[in-house]
Amino acid sequence: MTAEPDSTNAPIHEPRLWRDNGWTARVVKNNDDEGWAVEMYREGQAEPALIGPWTMGRDKKNPKPLDVNAFNTLVKTAHEVVRRHEQAQHALLHKEVVLRLEAGEVTVTLDIVPDEDEPHALLAARDAEGQELGAQRVAANFRLNAASAAAWVEGGYARPR
Repeated sequence: MTAEPDSTNAPIHEPRLWRDNGWTARVVKNNDDEGWAVEMYREGQAEPALIGPWTMGRDKKNPKPLDVNAFNTLVKTAHEVVRRHEQAQHALLHKEVVLRLEAGEVTVTLDIVPDEDEPHALLAARDAEGQELGAQRVAANFRLNAASAAAWVEGGYARPR
């Protein structure tokens, strides 16, 4: 089964453009110097996930053509860059504190919602079994630490000041 030529998802295997399996590699002239660069795009994304230098061909003027091995290596590298970015983004937007109280362990989480119009965060507490004990909407700049979590739990999960 082959995709139609006008399909935007159709595989392309050209010397400077290679598209397959949800990724597109484009070899472009490097604006910073006389060399070449490769841009890796994830399907549906306008910005490249990875931009890196590309090897010159034997004539020392034109770029080395893309091939299946180079493309697969680029996909693996770009996927890893995207994965690391997603992990870093999650770490910025999700905080967690575990309190060990007489009544048992309580996990307090803060999930920041980076909304352009109304940024905020969701503060929540769960017991060791995962049962929700309390939840509040708070300011996106709320500082979650052991002291603020303990104060919130001891205050009966009322909206923090």
